[in-house]
Amino acid sequence: MNKKKIFNDPVYGFISIHSELIYEIIDHSYFQRLRRIKQLGLTELIYPGALHTRFHHALGAMHLMGLALNTLRSKGHQISEEEYEAGLIAILLHDIGHGPFSHALEFSILSNISHEKVSFLIIKKLNEQFEGKLELALKIFSNKYERKFFHQLIESQLDIDRLDYLKRDCFFTGVSEGTVAADRIIKMLDLYNDELVIEEKGIYSIEHFLNARRLMYWQVYLHKTTVSGEKMLIQIIHRVKKLLQQGQSVFTTPALKVFLENKIKIDDLNTNDELLLSFTLLDDLDIWSGIKLWRYSDDKILSTLCNMLLNRKLFKVILSNERFQEDVLIEKRKELMKDFDINEEDLEYFFIHGAVSNSGYLASGEGINILMKNGEVKDVADASDLPNIKALSKIVKKYYVCFPKNVYLSTFAVSK
Repeated sequence: MNKKKIFNDPVYGFISIHSELIYEIIDHSYFQRLRRIKQLGLTELIYPGALHTRFHHALGAMHLMGLALNTLRSKGHQISEEEYEAGLIAILLHDIGHGPFSHALEFSILSNISHEKVSFLIIKKLNEQFEGKLELALKIFSNKYERKFFHQLIESQLDIDRLDYLKRDCFFTGVSEGTVAADRIIKMLDLYNDELVIEEKGIYSIEHFLNARRLMYWQVYLHKTTVSGEKMLIQIIHRVKKLLQQGQSVFTTPALKVFLENKIKIDDLNTNDELLLSFTLLDDLDIWSGIKLWRYSDDKILSTLCNMLLNRKLFKVILSNERFQEDVLIEKRKELMKDFDINEEDLEYFFIHGAVSNSGYLASGEGINILMKNGEVKDVADASDLPNIKALSKIVKKYYVCFPKNVYLSTFAVSK
């Protein structure tokens, strides 16, 4: 580059852009869209500072990837300039397939299509536009490159993605208990048989990382108010879909309408460039502009849900460690139908139950490996002297029921 490009990041300070190609990717409309997608969906309803975006996160992850690759180089591992740049690009674009509100609407706008699959298609499209210059980055992202550690830095139980989002989300939410020592963990990285390991002296940082991640899931990502807001948002989208599919006229932006009127499959996105282009036009603003107009809809269910969300009149959430008994759920449904004079079919929008789960560490499968001083490699669950590391691998499930408080629905009366 003739002139060094930098971004001033609130978490890491100045982030340098490594090459002209990377700057051109950042400047591309597909990537700029990430400025308009919040990293934490509706978490700002609980933590007002959680206004950061996927754009922030992508740049931060790229910065940490640079630090990680520099660390590995300093320990004698050969990483070519082509590999270095491709690693930065792969992590920069790892979330480019996210749609509006990130994970909250991941399976509502698209049908059973993960953002990783969409990211792959968008990176493939960018590779065409940049005349094959992203080929190696695409291989790394899709785990088809022979040097396995590159993909492990992007997707594993100790990847660069997690290191940035934990540190960044702690910063913007103010939940300091979830802070992780990302710099120290990166300094402890090494390779064994071309796979990522952590030096033994970094084991305490890994223990803290796993505990912090588990805490952040319950305190931030799966906070009951987050669950409430996101379930309401999903119900709004489901209602608009139903009205459109019934042939009713509902305002949406042109790009959003394509995905609400049709059941789009991954093959459709892969073979239809226009559909993929429409997806790259979507962001949070498509949803909010709709909600602000749908609050005046003649459809009482839609207008009620939109008014409630806009005014933060959220569903009450009851959490339980045990599954709710069916007779309890039936009784609550009857109570709501009576209180709000609403039929059973429409009640599905105002009474939601399900489960959320979390585990700090998955001991089965590909775990976090510790390189002991004697040269032996052990899984962190075996290497740690803390018994709770093994306990963290247990999947903890909590059951929830969401429904409106009486005072909320009485403000925006819903009728049959």
